Order: sequence, then C-alpha cells, then structure tokens
Amino acid sequence: MTNNNDFVTAFIGLGSNLDRPAEQLLRARQTLAALPNIKETGFSSLYRNPPMGPQDQPDYVNAVMAITTSVPAIDLLRQLQAVEQSQGRTRTGKRWGARTLDLDLLLYGDRQIEVPDLTVPHIGIAERAFVLYPLYEIAPDLSIPGLGKLTDLVAKCPKNDLYRLS
Repeated sequence: MTNNNDFVTAFIGLGSNLDRPAEQLLRARQTLAALPNIKETGFSSLYRNPPMGPQDQPDYVNAVMAITTSVPAIDLLRQLQAVEQSQGRTRTGKRWGARTLDLDLLLYGDRQIEVPDLTVPHIGIAERAFVLYPLYEIAPDLSIPGLGKLTDLVAKCPKNDLYRLS
C-alpha cells in the first residue's frame, strides 16, 4: 500500500470508439490531469485500430497516459471508473463492446497486483499492439513487472492494423 508521501509512476490506457473518440480521449486526459494527487508526465500519440472483439462496431482510438500519483492503485481504479461514467460509459456486461471511454490501469510502479477488481500489469498487455506501441512511444526503456522489457514485448507484437494518427 502506498502512503500519501510515496509517488509512483502509473500508466493508463485510454480507448474509445463512440461519440467522437479522439475528443473523448482528450477530454479524459484533461479530467485525469486535473484530479488531486495526479500529475501527467507523458501522453502518447493517438492510434486507430480495429476493435478487439465483435467487428460490427467502429474502429477504436487509443492512447497511453503516464502519471505520477500518490493515490493507491484501487482508489485510482475507482477514479478511472468515475471518469468513464462521467463521459457516458455504461457497463453492459458485453465484453469488448463499443464504448464512449475505456480507461485501464496498465501499470502501477513496479507492482504486481491481483485483487478481485484489479490486476496489474493489465491482463493481456503483452499481446495488445494498441497498448504496447503507445506505451513504447512514451516509455521505451520501461520494464513490465513479470513480463520483461517493453522493447522485447513490442518486437514480438506485430502492429497489424494499428495506425498512428497525425
């Protein structure tokens, strides 16, 4: 557990494919950076990619944000969920369905966390180009706890239909 004097670097994955996705991500970025005890330290380019799940939905726009924070991981997760809800996210129970905003706590310092509502590093991080490439853009020297160097993970993960937006 982190006390209020300990700051960690955390990485948040942002995704949207409804209601002007790029604008959704930029609004979420501003909202997150304005939260108490959170300071933005990096933000990737925006990337467009096909949906991971059902293909009968629009392409996603994704990015990764780096922050320093003293907020404990589970509390940070709750704040991310509140931001999602404030931007119209409804949890339908449909896995990988379309959404206005998806915020994932990807990494929280060098910690490995497994509690009922939170797994860090985020499940599937090593296979998701839409996470790895934006993460690599802002933290190329990063090591993923339990998984190894980000450079090695990126080298093993093809970009496929991931496109960096200008």
